[in-house]
Amino acid sequence: MKPNTVEIADGVFFVHSEMVNWVLLTDGDAVTVIDTGYPGQRSDVEDSIRAIGRNPHGVEAVLITHAHVDHIGSAQYLADTYGAPVLVHPDEVAHARRECHEVATPWDVLSNIWRPGVLPWAIKLIQLGGTAKYGIDSPTAMPVPGALDCPGAPVPVLAPGHTSGHTIYHLPNRGVVISGDALITGHLTSPVSGPQLLPRWFDHDRGTAAESLRIIGELDADILLPGHGPIHHGSVAEAAATARERVGGDR
Repeated sequence: MKPNTVEIADGVFFVHSEMVNWVLLTDGDAVTVIDTGYPGQRSDVEDSIRAIGRNPHGVEAVLITHAHVDHIGSAQYLADTYGAPVLVHPDEVAHARRECHEVATPWDVLSNIWRPGVLPWAIKLIQLGGTAKYGIDSPTAMPVPGALDCPGAPVPVLAPGHTSGHTIYHLPNRGVVISGDALITGHLTSPVSGPQLLPRWFDHDRGTAAESLRIIGELDADILLPGHGPIHHGSVAEAAATARERVGGDR
């Protein structure tokens, strides 16, 4: 299934695919890419940029929510091919370089393979290159706090737990939060839909991930663009509260 691209606010494009999402922010011909899908989705990322009437050569910055392979799959390629810097939170630099590992292990997957949805997800992950040992050679530690000097002027907000340097991006003038995996709305391995955390075996520190929902809930926004699942329209504070309520009974 090809990704679906929709403009949800002026210059803000949400690219939704079955396995993972990414976001494009524009200013004229210039583009900021937030997350880059799996390695096997490289052509999809480039095609999504062309689909909004821009050229991949116009990519000025690649921002990463966190350095899992389904979010950085094309980051190094975009840097090498188009000269775009790859920015991550300072607390995520070591993870992006693969100097440490904060990711679900093969054992985590195998021990949960009996759960509904996990085997189909794992098969699709393999098909998209999700077992490759991808990192980012020279990630740039983004300046924080404050809006970044790139198309869309997103404001990075540290929301750790899924990884130590997991970062969400707030577009305060558009009422949008780009939440990565700190708050999602669906996943092939999850039995529920709507605001939630990923199943706990995906998180590096589950307790911190749950507490980061409070950070998200404090942001003024009524559109949530998650790393997995569809767009959530409505109070982001209420979405974060719903996810918190679900944490106690999750897997």
